[in-house]
Amino acid sequence: MAREDISAKVAAILDGYLDGKELEIYRIVYKKEGPDWILRVFLDKTMDAENEYVSIEECEDVTRFLSDKLDELDLIDRSYNLEVSSPGLDRELIKDTDYVRFAGREVEVKTYEQISGKKNFDGVLVGKDNGIVTIEVGKDRIEIPENKISKINLAVIF
Repeated sequence: MAREDISAKVAAILDGYLDGKELEIYRIVYKKEGPDWILRVFLDKTMDAENEYVSIEECEDVTRFLSDKLDELDLIDRSYNLEVSSPGLDRELIKDTDYVRFAGREVEVKTYEQISGKKNFDGVLVGKDNGIVTIEVGKDRIEIPENKISKINLAVIF
């Protein structure tokens, strides 16, 4: 079965299970790393969740459910490792809702090409509108076309 098919089937299995748990799928990755196949499921909190971060207990609960379900359905025809986790503190912004949810937070932006002489920006996320991501760097507002962004992550500030 193709990697995309497995990711889609895993998403379908989890969709109903996650309803009412204030959890959603952030990303599913099924790939070969060295000699091993890895199925990684990243969970996120829904926008209306009471807490912002996914707990270890929630990851364990989903791991048990998904492991049992995958064994029962026998979808994957080879040995693999299942990992369930959150996207982490330095999560990449990948969905449009991420730009709404994390507006006002510090971000790190890397671009494919220079914009105003730079390829790396640290600033406060204003938002995204019509394919343009706006951040504040000091007193300046910088608009970056989404198609020029190679990666945008929440900054981890201690």
